[in-house]
Amino acid sequence: MAAITIEELFEHTKPGQTIAGIDLGTETIGLAVSDLSWRLASPRPMIRRKKFTIDAMALLAALEQDKVGGAVIGLPVNMDGSEGPRAQATRAFVRNMAQKTDLPFVFWDERLSTVAAERALIEMDVSRKKRKERIDSAAASFILQGALDRLAGLRAQKAASGNP
Repeated sequence: MAAITIEELFEHTKPGQTIAGIDLGTETIGLAVSDLSWRLASPRPMIRRKKFTIDAMALLAALEQDKVGGAVIGLPVNMDGSEGPRAQATRAFVRNMAQKTDLPFVFWDERLSTVAAERALIEMDVSRKKRKERIDSAAASFILQGALDRLAGLRAQKAASGNP
């Protein structure tokens, strides 16, 4: 499936499905998954990148295990809002994934997500070595939590307007 907007995610998921957060790095894929109520993001083990086919199989297996109904993938937008080579690579990754799965993907502006994740790990007194191992999944959690908070806001707006 092609990329969708965050607002469309409700229509493309079923009850009992979780949402995944993905931080696509050049060497690793950070992964996080929501709880069933879509309120809390939890990090999962990162996937070390090899080549696309292997990466896609590993990612899809992890997503299937967590009963994921949609994925929010960080889009590395430049600070001025423009998209550079990393954003183009992320869009290409999603286009290629669309040939392998019907899972919907939502692009999410990930500006400063890695910085925020690193600060959180430092505050938790995680050693430099362990931070390196956990940073991408922590960033994926940060990305996913932002999307989950937006979804909660959308749900509240619907309820306030009388739409179920």
